[in-house]
Amino acid sequence: MLGRHSMAGNEGMSMMNRRRTMFHWIFGLVSSLLVVSGFHGTAHAAAAAGADAGAPVEHIVIDARAAGRPFPHFWDHMFGSGRAALVLRANYQRDLTMMKGATGIRFVRFHGLLDRGVGLTGRHTAAFYNKYSAGAHRPATGSPYNFSYVDQIMDALLAHGVRPYVELDFMPPALARNPKMVQSFWYHPVVSPPRSYAQWDDMIKALARNFIAQYGINEVAKWYFEVWNEPNLSFWGGVPKQSTYFTLYDHTARALKSVSKRLRVGGPATAQAAWVPAFLRHVAKDHVPIDFVSTHVYGNDTAMNVFGRNQKVSRRTMVCRAVRKVHDEIARSRYPHLPLVLSEFNASYSNEPDVTDTPYMGPWIASTIRQCAGLVHMMSYWTFSDVFEEQGVVRKPFYGGFGLIAEDNIRKPAFDAFALLHRLGHVRMMPGIRSALITRRRDGSLVLALWDYSPPDGTGPKYTPPPAHRSSRVFAISVRDFPPRARGFLWRVDGDHSDVLRAFNAMGRPRWPTRQQIAVLKAAGRLAPARPVQLADGRITVRVPQHGLALLLLDRR
Repeated sequence: MLGRHSMAGNEGMSMMNRRRTMFHWIFGLVSSLLVVSGFHGTAHAAAAAGADAGAPVEHIVIDARAAGRPFPHFWDHMFGSGRAALVLRANYQRDLTMMKGATGIRFVRFHGLLDRGVGLTGRHTAAFYNKYSAGAHRPATGSPYNFSYVDQIMDALLAHGVRPYVELDFMPPALARNPKMVQSFWYHPVVSPPRSYAQWDDMIKALARNFIAQYGINEVAKWYFEVWNEPNLSFWGGVPKQSTYFTLYDHTARALKSVSKRLRVGGPATAQAAWVPAFLRHVAKDHVPIDFVSTHVYGNDTAMNVFGRNQKVSRRTMVCRAVRKVHDEIARSRYPHLPLVLSEFNASYSNEPDVTDTPYMGPWIASTIRQCAGLVHMMSYWTFSDVFEEQGVVRKPFYGGFGLIAEDNIRKPAFDAFALLHRLGHVRMMPGIRSALITRRRDGSLVLALWDYSPPDGTGPKYTPPPAHRSSRVFAISVRDFPPRARGFLWRVDGDHSDVLRAFNAMGRPRWPTRQQIAVLKAAGRLAPARPVQLADGRITVRVPQHGLALLLLDRR
């Protein structure tokens, strides 16, 4: 057991030494992060923190009043989710309520607002267009569109205090050139180009007018409208893909702006950080409206697909290397100040239970935030919930789903990591530290995220149990120009804290947990209580295990 000391000893041991020994034994027994009264060198710091003798020690000296950089919480303002129709589900809304209570979520993105499951168009639409052409020959009354579910979806989001990031897809069958051209998702969205761009434009204008009529232009102007999803993959059936997508984008952007120039529109919403230079050259050349650039990347995307080079890029660095690439492409374009929205990202684009279900995600998310700071306007983690149907009816936990919240409203370690990182301050200091984020709040309190990143225990769809023992990293922290005995709190997410997988594994990983087992899993996934801490002469030492994330709050008051 790390940091454990024997309680047997000399009867003549001083009371101070007895207390110190008891202190280390108890805290080591529960693998806690320890606070000590000072440190003198690497070996002492490692031992004092209850770490392995050879644990690496990172010394951090903080000037509490030093100038810093603004640190907007770009990572927790938007999250992705399953297709639009799922917003109407009670379990989706329950998970959204949990997200709202723990993060800074402001926007939700989802596929398929125009899909058949939402009912915007249908047989009545086809009949309407068969009888009338769009535009000049339309009758003065009557509409080929049904906004009932569309409005219920928006009402549900707004009632939860979040706004829609409106992803405009997929093709309504009634408007499709080829309604049988579908993508492989379980709900088979139509990915065909429209049979008539006049009809497509008419629908986009009607949708925008409906939103403004229902919610007012001052509200709708705060939304984002993104044209399609990953047109460079199987989600778009135009040939050739790029030029036909550009045509779709042109029509959509101009249709929206014809209703109100205040509506925000952007793209190309590509996978693998693709097409951005060509897209920006196109909109500049043809004077097409654009308000933001969006793209996607995942930690296990390949360097060949993202950078066009056959090289090894780690899961830890892939996302932000791609973000930097796109950031620089925008900077070199005719629109150097356009905001970049990474409207999908995650450590994996496939079901990998050793990745998205485990504490591994805490250090991965924190490291991604550290690397991407200053390069992106907003990032949208894919997804906030495993209420999700791309691969079929929602599965039971845990199968490597993308969500922060597993089926039955069970928090994963990644959820608790986002909840902790939401508590960081809004001024960032000392950006060069690789395994820490040092921030300051407006009241002068310091908030530090500390982690020990290493690759996941396994990859692919088969779960690999964690090792019996993990190494750890020691952070020896000294704070200057700060109350030397300041108090605070320490939170953790790691294999011993807020790791619901431990409870699930102990149950034998049941495919269909009982109600009683679900209750146990919910309790196991809750964020472990904070531990009170105190500086000792301005110093504190913290041990973080491999795949662990810790958040240290030091109160200046």
